[in-house]
Amino acid sequence: MSPWVIGLANIIIAILIYKLLRLLTGPSLPLPPGPRPWPIVGNLPHMGRAPHSALAALARTHGPLMHLRLGFIDVVVAASASVAEQFLKVNDTNFLSRPITTTIKCLSYNNQDLAFAPYGPRWRALRKIFGLHMLSGKAVDDNRHLRQEEVARLIRNIASSDSKPVNLGQLLNICTTNALSRVMMGLRVFNDGIGDCDPRAAEFKSMVLDLMALLGVFNIGDFIPALNWLDLQGVKVMAKDVHKRFDTFLTTILEEHENLKTDKPQDLLSTLLSLKEAPEDGDKLTDAEIKAVLSNMFGAGTDTSSSTVEWAVAELIKNPRIMTRLQQELDNVVGKDRLVAEQDLPHLPYLEAMVKETLRLHPPTPLSLPRIAAENCEIFGYHIPKGATLLVNIWAIARDPKEWSNPLKFQPERFLPDGEKANVDVRGTNFEVIPFSAGRRTCVGMTLGLKMVQLLVATLAHAFDWELENGLKPEELNMDEQYGITLQRAIPLSVHPRPRLSPHVYESF
Repeated sequence: MSPWVIGLANIIIAILIYKLLRLLTGPSLPLPPGPRPWPIVGNLPHMGRAPHSALAALARTHGPLMHLRLGFIDVVVAASASVAEQFLKVNDTNFLSRPITTTIKCLSYNNQDLAFAPYGPRWRALRKIFGLHMLSGKAVDDNRHLRQEEVARLIRNIASSDSKPVNLGQLLNICTTNALSRVMMGLRVFNDGIGDCDPRAAEFKSMVLDLMALLGVFNIGDFIPALNWLDLQGVKVMAKDVHKRFDTFLTTILEEHENLKTDKPQDLLSTLLSLKEAPEDGDKLTDAEIKAVLSNMFGAGTDTSSSTVEWAVAELIKNPRIMTRLQQELDNVVGKDRLVAEQDLPHLPYLEAMVKETLRLHPPTPLSLPRIAAENCEIFGYHIPKGATLLVNIWAIARDPKEWSNPLKFQPERFLPDGEKANVDVRGTNFEVIPFSAGRRTCVGMTLGLKMVQLLVATLAHAFDWELENGLKPEELNMDEQYGITLQRAIPLSVHPRPRLSPHVYESF
């Protein structure tokens, strides 16, 4: 019998079983409203090429709490602050684990990482280890000099371009990757030159970009299991390839570090390797777990920060009034004879407001990483079935006209002490802007990421004036998005830097 006939028969049987179970065990409460699903594929065609935007448009018709059928999978979407709060605060304990997909299982070493591991003792142990050794306030402060050195290198490299146009996103990716890799592994994976990097670094950047692209794909096989073996989108093949490349790279790094003889760990990886021999089971780590969490940190800690800073600089160029006000604040606090230091950041309220507004309008992850319902629950009178996947539309919430005046306008003043959102933070306590998600599974690297983004935005605005290529006017700058697990610019930002500080500043490091 043909494999296609067998596959079709499996689909028909699955549909009949699903409908029978729904008739026999259906809940008394209704499911949330949503668009009518198509046969077999459900609402997959509604997702479009930019799911965050497509889901926002559907929410305007069906409401901020929606139910979708993606193939045979129940999906609920939260598209307002009040609905997100119900899921991520009131019912947070019911949504602590993540669905297991083909891509995630392959790339996370079978869910042994921080981002996608099931909630439980092992996940808590990993989070504790990272919180203590890398992401605590003390650890972040101890590594301040590494971040500042990499930002200084970036400024030197940009200044050496002789005002020729630079691909800012590429340089930012080099900077954030080097800063993180020095903390994690004690080495830099990119060279200093404008756009140049050694072969291993070039391959590493390619791996990260492929990883983030894969995580943004809605794989048909995950939603219609009978079709998973066909790998219609080539997701399995691509995921195995990325995993193999990452594993080879990380295995080499682990072997190099294990051969080092030091009395005291000098970087995070050395610390993690020392835990392979930890006396307590809860603190012991395997090679697979170490490689899985390193993969997490590189994937989530480089692309998200560099893309956020690229959006911030683009908004500054597009809004000269805001750029002028920010530069005035920087000149008053820092002066023109040195670069911005992290110690300056608490004294720059307009910078803080400007970064908040960037994270609102251009959140690093437009759709939250998916979560899964451990049990049935009720949200605003609607039934949320056990096993349903939760997606929080962070992008839509931050543009909700019920929460924000002029939601599409870039307006940092709204976050200043006399602004409408003066007391609103971006760390997960105020649900109208949650770029790092919220609840127990909020982004573990939030504090580190905010520090890096603020330092980069401040330094780039302080050290240079920026002009667009080919005489393009600020109001003509293209601000279109390219969807992925991270929100990239559709057209990379290519700009002419014009130094504005004392000449010795660009030569003193």
